[in-house]
Amino acid sequence: MPVIQGKRDRKRRIRHDKRRYHERWRFEAAFNRLKDFRRIATQYDKLARNYASAVALAAVITFWC
Repeated sequence: MPVIQGKRDRKRRIRHDKRRYHERWRFEAAFNRLKDFRRIATQYDKLARNYASAVALAAVITFWC
């Protein structure tokens, strides 16, 4: 089932799930906010645990403020 709605000028309408579309948008917005942190976008850390902790810290900072 499509999640993204079709264009308005489309001849045949595409039905989509509005709830799933909203959840998808929230996930994409959160991911885009995380990419604002240079350390996460460029993946400077060599160890996976350090990168995971940086992602967790950035997520907390992002959603707290």
